[in-house]
This record gives sequence, C-alpha cells and structure tokens, in this order.
Amino acid sequence: MAFAVTEHTLKTARHTTGYLASGPQDGPLLIFVHGWPELSLSWRHQLPVFAALGFHAVAPDMRGYGRSSTYTRHEDFAQEHIVQDMVELLASLGREKAVWIGHDWGSPVVWNIAGLHPDKTVGVVSLCVPYIPGGFTVQARLALIDRKIYPESEYPVGQWDYQYFYHENFEKARRDFEANIRNVVKALFRKGNPERVGQPAPTATVRRNGGWFGGGACPDLPRDADVITAEDLEAYTAALTRNGFFGPDSWYMNNEANERFTKKAKNGGKLAMPVLFLHGAYDTTCETMTSKFPEPMRAYCSNLSEVVVKSGHWMAQERPVDVNVAIARWLAEKLPEYWKKP
Repeated sequence: MAFAVTEHTLKTARHTTGYLASGPQDGPLLIFVHGWPELSLSWRHQLPVFAALGFHAVAPDMRGYGRSSTYTRHEDFAQEHIVQDMVELLASLGREKAVWIGHDWGSPVVWNIAGLHPDKTVGVVSLCVPYIPGGFTVQARLALIDRKIYPESEYPVGQWDYQYFYHENFEKARRDFEANIRNVVKALFRKGNPERVGQPAPTATVRRNGGWFGGGACPDLPRDADVITAEDLEAYTAALTRNGFFGPDSWYMNNEANERFTKKAKNGGKLAMPVLFLHGAYDTTCETMTSKFPEPMRAYCSNLSEVVVKSGHWMAQERPVDVNVAIARWLAEKLPEYWKKP
C-alpha cells in the first residue's frame, strides 16, 4: 500500500515544529532527525518506504530549519532545548516512545534522547556520527583523532578545525554561507569519493584558509544528481534562504551547555536498548572506519549493531536503498515485537 507524505505543524507555548509524516497512524513510530544544514526533506527516501512497511514515519524540521521556529541567540540552539522539542513532538503524536533515527547533528539529538530519556526510546539508529558519552563536544573528540592522517603539529584539532572557526569567526562563517546559498547547497550535497579516504578532510583547514570557501562566497559547482535532484536543490535553497544560517550554525556554539546537559544521562551514559550504527565508508570528516571515533560507542552500547554503507556523509540521500535495507533488517532482527502494530 502506498502512503502519501504529508505536512503537519505542532505549536506549543515554547516552540513550533513543522514535520513530515507517512504511514498508518497506529503503526509503530519511527522519528527521523536531520542534521546540518538539512531539512525533514533529507529523509524523503526513507519515509514512504517505512510507511509501506507499516510504520508511522515522522521527520521534523529541526529548530532553526524549514517550517520550525528559529531564534536570535546562540544559546537557544543548545541540545537541552532541541531534545525538549522532540519530547513535545513525541507527546503530540500520542506516543510514549519511538525508535529515534539521526544523522549528522541529528545524531547527538537521538543519542541524548536515549541517554536522558531511555523510557521514551525503543531503539536508536545513527548515521555517520557515533555515540560519545559525556557530550558530543569538540574536546571529547580530540583524543579520538586519527593522528596518522592528522599529525598534531600540522592539524592540532584534526578534521574538527571548522568547528573552531564558528567560535572564532561566527559572523564571517554565516556571511560566507549566505552570500550564495544555492551554490552552498550544490557544494555540500555531494557523494562520497573513495579516493579521498585516508587524506585530510577539507574541514581540517577551514581556519587556515580563512573560511569554508577560502574566505569568500561559495564557488559555483555542478549539482551532484546522485545526491539531490533539481527540485531538491530548490527546496533546500528556499528554506535556507528564508531562515538563514544563524540557527543552523548556532548548533555548534553550545559546547559547554551541551556537555553539562549530556552529563545528566541515566545509567552513567550506558545505553541498553538496541542500537544501530551506520558507517559512511567514504565520509572523511566523520571518519569511523579506521579511527578511534567509534570506540566509546562500542564500550557504552551493550546491544550494538554496525553496518558499513559505501557512501559519503549524506548517506540517506546518496545510498537510500542500502540505508533502508540496513534499518529494516535491524528492526526485524532486534525489535521484532515493535514491528507489530501497537
């Protein structure tokens, strides 16, 4: 049975969340959480597929994006507020718990929900970004950098250099993105390149280069049709033009607050529910194939499954069939009772 993907809006006293939904209202709930600088649209290849499998599949526009509220202070984009947005969304759907699926900055959101609200979590899926107990901060990642690729003398903060650029030059970073948003979308949403594996990621030299694009507006590159269609390009461009990059970039500006929040996790940060992690084989920034980046996750997730997807960072859009198969197989194997209608 084919289900349409429909638009919905949740308005509470504190926040408005726009979201997409597909599938039977009484189906087991999957909530897909996007990252930077994406939209609910980023899950367009997942929502109808899991709806057809009997799930109620929901994808919100996260705080600062799309049809959801945005704000004017960095601190309004701390994880504590974002997690509360998702808890309110869950309640509005009339459910007590869900399987939470995240990518990029959506991954810390679903990890935090699992850690602080295990009672609201049936299982967790993360694309590209592994679990780090104690907070997904820049500092927590420094000891996990692959120093064969990033010698400390040349790359003291490895591939995470770009996150320091936000802290030191926030307004410049924002201006450079907003100077030509359409070009930014085309430049970012590109498939993985196996030839780049083992080489420093472009994100490792953002400060040295004076910005993401060498200190100015993004150059014009051809659209990568293997990741986004012309229609997708226009949708991303319109949404990011409407809201700007202040909100999306502000997600990077709350290291200390996010660390304090994550330290409130139950069970010492250990996750007992089923967890699926999808490695991007050609993701050079969130590199998890050879570095220590996934090791804390392996130590703190007692029911962990791992799958390698031959993709770059935008996995759900570049290799949707592989992603959908991996999630469906994991749901069948690890959560067979959940797949039944509630």
